[in-house]
Amino acid sequence: MTRTFPEVQDGQTGLYVGLIASAFALAQFTTNFFWGWLSDRTGRKPVILLGTFLTMCCFTAFGFCRTLWQAVVVQALMGLVNGNSGVVSTCLGEITDRSNQSRAFTYLPVVYGIGGITGPIVGGLLVFYENPLNKGQQNPFPYLWPNLFSAAVLAVDLVVCMVFLEESLDEAKDLPPLGKRLGNLFSWLWQFSSSSRPTYVRRLLGNHKDHHHRYVHRGDEDDEDDASDLSSESAPTLFPHTDGQVLLKKEILNRDTLLLLVTYFIFQLANISYNSLYPIFAEEVPPTGRGLKPEAVGLSLSFAGAITIVFQVGIFGRLRGRLGNKVAYRVSLALFVAAFILMPWVGYKNSDAYKGIGSGAGWLWFELGVVLVIKTIAGVGGLTAALLLITNSAPNHNVLGTLNGLAQTLSAAGRAAGPFISGSLFTAATKIQPKGEALPFGIFAGISLIGFFMSFGIRGAGLEDDDWSDESEDEDDDEEADAGESTSEQTGLIRK
Repeated sequence: MTRTFPEVQDGQTGLYVGLIASAFALAQFTTNFFWGWLSDRTGRKPVILLGTFLTMCCFTAFGFCRTLWQAVVVQALMGLVNGNSGVVSTCLGEITDRSNQSRAFTYLPVVYGIGGITGPIVGGLLVFYENPLNKGQQNPFPYLWPNLFSAAVLAVDLVVCMVFLEESLDEAKDLPPLGKRLGNLFSWLWQFSSSSRPTYVRRLLGNHKDHHHRYVHRGDEDDEDDASDLSSESAPTLFPHTDGQVLLKKEILNRDTLLLLVTYFIFQLANISYNSLYPIFAEEVPPTGRGLKPEAVGLSLSFAGAITIVFQVGIFGRLRGRLGNKVAYRVSLALFVAAFILMPWVGYKNSDAYKGIGSGAGWLWFELGVVLVIKTIAGVGGLTAALLLITNSAPNHNVLGTLNGLAQTLSAAGRAAGPFISGSLFTAATKIQPKGEALPFGIFAGISLIGFFMSFGIRGAGLEDDDWSDESEDEDDDEEADAGESTSEQTGLIRK
């Protein structure tokens, strides 16, 4: 699609594809935290419905894009309005408990894997360069139908969520129905724009005056009018009451949570960088690349998607049950290091001209398969373990949306930076001989290694599930757990 834009010259397609993709990630970076915060205030369901609807509209608009700037703007808008990834993780954390949450989170990467397999198929089959209604006539919008199909899927998703999705934030269940809250939102906006003293402002002032009643004598008529207004009008209800519960910053952003967020950023940076590097490396001409055709690269990626589903459904649940969330997360980061180190040493199709670990087409596909399996296990296993750790690190559900929003913000930062950094490094690698391809893969192996070492600082005992125990945990973890329970009892932050 990018190649058809008039602004894109030959040889610049990859650059502008990265620009469009980064526009989405950068925009998502600016708003992910906001959507998580908003879901803590208004509930999860309104945010999911709004994000789904607006994303559906953006997909439709993207199909009509005919210039580069239009595509960049629409992708940026899509990133701004789509915060569903973090909110969905929050919902999963709330409708499950520690006895069954691992099974729920295990299937989340499975859904991603199914999308990774079916998405490229839909994008390929529904592109019509000829007008499907008038044969022989050029189609002015050849990429419209894949986007309309995606919008239709989101429309079905929207209806299903409206009918069947239940609000998972307990405090939001006491609020009026969603339709009433939408009406209240317009009331807020109307009062804010048309009145110098909206009811919610007067209520705030009234509470302030009541608090200082014994210090200030109220004898004028204006105060009596305010009191009368407050008794007859009430502020529109939008946000749940939290019964005065206040969480301190140090209780949310503790050592474990900070290390989790930093290593999660490294994890996502490594994951997206690998996903960006592999097609470039595979299609680049030897000796820097391996000279594969796009069809072969697509086939290998579909193989990786199938491995994702098989591993998650058949193996990872039991494996993570034995290792625990923390160890599974560390192992995933270590596997990323291995995948980055091994990829530059994959052999070549032409065994006479180039030499690798094993040369020839058979060895090439065997070695690629092994490395892609290692990377796939690292990606899907690490994602599941990271989401479980983030969920269990929240002191209570009132801040879980904010915490997931912050995690997704860092994820978006990694996904925005990864393609540009990896692409620039690989461009530099083509000028280095021999083994220039080791430069980008080696640098990201080092970054993943830093994340692996940092993950050893995540030691909180409360991060595991109820059905997992390890008698070899350090005594320091037990002391931290006891201290954490004491703090929770004092502040009333006991998890459900």
